[in-house]
Amino acid sequence: MIKVKMLLLSMLIALLSMSSNAQTQPKNQETVAIKTSAVCDMCKKTMEKAMAYEKGVKSSSLDVDSKVLTVVFDSRKTNVDNIRKAVTETGYDADDKPAQERAYKRLDDCCKKGAH
Repeated sequence: MIKVKMLLLSMLIALLSMSSNAQTQPKNQETVAIKTSAVCDMCKKTMEKAMAYEKGVKSSSLDVDSKVLTVVFDSRKTNVDNIRKAVTETGYDADDKPAQERAYKRLDDCCKKGAH
């Protein structure tokens, strides 16, 4: 009986340790929030699609109401400055960095600052 209790206790401890490990963020994974000049759902689609092509980016999500782009990335493959640069190359401001003019001009009219 004692052996069965010990076995069950060991299994319980193993399961708890595995579940706590599964909830921790991977070692080289970072998250950044970038204030953008996005104004509509089309901006959201454009920016999230652009981020999907960036090396090291795991996921991105733009909250249109707050204009904040949240990006999860592998810090071994990219960094915050590269992500901000990618945002500006898409035609949007990224924190204090202005959008690249050429990219901004290619945006649809609804996506330009002051369009709403």
